[in-house]
This record gives sequence, C-alpha cells and structure tokens, in this order.
Amino acid sequence: MQFIKRTVLVSGASSGIGRACAQALLQQGHAVIGISRNCHQFTHPHANFAAFELDLSDLEALPHNILQLSRQFPAIDAVIFCAGRGQFGGLEEFSCTQIQALMNLNFVSQSILAKCLLPALKRKALADLIFMGSEAALNGARKGSIYCASKFAIRGFSQALRDECAKSSVRVALINPGMVLTEFFDTLNFQPGEQSSQHLLASDVADAVSYIINARAGIIIDELNLNPANKVVRFKK
Repeated sequence: MQFIKRTVLVSGASSGIGRACAQALLQQGHAVIGISRNCHQFTHPHANFAAFELDLSDLEALPHNILQLSRQFPAIDAVIFCAGRGQFGGLEEFSCTQIQALMNLNFVSQSILAKCLLPALKRKALADLIFMGSEAALNGARKGSIYCASKFAIRGFSQALRDECAKSSVRVALINPGMVLTEFFDTLNFQPGEQSSQHLLASDVADAVSYIINARAGIIIDELNLNPANKVVRFKK
C-alpha cells in the first residue's frame, strides 16, 4: 500500500504508545519528529526521525518552545498527542499541587500545543490532530477522579475543536484505548491482565493512529474506542 508522505509530530514518543506510533509511521515512510523531556532515550537513529527536547509540564516556557519547534520543522502536517501520565487515588489523597500538575500535563499542555500549531496546520492541504484519550474519558471510576477529569477534558476539547476546524483542512480525531500493556503501569499499584485477551498492545493503538493518518482526505474519523476482549485488573502485591 502506498502512503502519502506526512510529517508527523508525536508527543511522548520515547515510550509506550507514542514510541509505537513513531515506529509504525516510520515503517510506512513518514517523517516523524518525536517530543520528549529527555531525548537521550532515543537510542536508535533513523533517517526520517528527528528528536526535539520539550518539557510539556513547563507551561510558562511552552509557547516559546513550540515556536522554536515549528520554525525548525515547518513541514509538520499531523500531530499525535500521546504525552501524559496516570495518577490514581481518592480525591482527598491528592494535594492541590498534584491536582494542578496532572491536569496541566494531561490536558492544558495538549491544548496549548494544539493552539500554537493550529494556524500553520490550517495552511496545509491536509492536516491531522489525533488526541489520545482513554476509556477513562468515557466513564468516571472510583480512585480516578482527577485522571478521569483530565481525559474527559481532552474528549470535550477534541469534540469542540473538530467543530471549529470543520471548514478547514484540519481533521481532529480522538482514540480512547482501554488498558494498554506499557510502562504506564510501572509506577501504579495495578496493571492489566497477562493474557492476550486481557490487554491492548501499544501496536494496536498505533494501528488505529495509522488508519487515521493514512485515511483519504475526503473522510474524518471522529472517535475510536479500543478495548481488550476481557477487562481484567491485577493489583500488585
């Protein structure tokens, strides 16, 4: 299958879903710019890959750093928003600082990145914004009040932005994965089930991203929900 070559910016590209997306797109011949807080994590050079060090949690410096990014890579015509982290617990277990930090990284930084890149994307013949939501964007769950809030925010944001961009060349899509077997769970006290039917792989999500990126210009994929056949949560000892 022949793909139209795109220049894709991937946030959170050094691990998990972001890394799988970057790898899949490179295999298809697209150019990829990977954002990470630490570019030393990119250890395998590729002719069509470039790294850009950017701390999305530093909101004050973010607009200036995105301007530098857009000047260095003016060909960007797609953005995949994979950066984020999980933090779970009862609301009273969170400090005010922790609430703000999680919302800033999982939602506010994503909206700032989209805002700063949108004017240039609207001048492209075809452009894509693909946001990584979660099953947590569909239903609130105990111990997930702040994480769910951050993902509900991404979902509402993407829906509204899709309508704002409807008369432009920019397509806005949202992917809501269930539990994906990645490093995301390394710092958490739970993880998905071990059997292949009890978790998603990062490559499964990357396949969905590839479908959206490579879709012909005449269609829009609004929202995709991906889930393992059997949801199993294992708690760590």
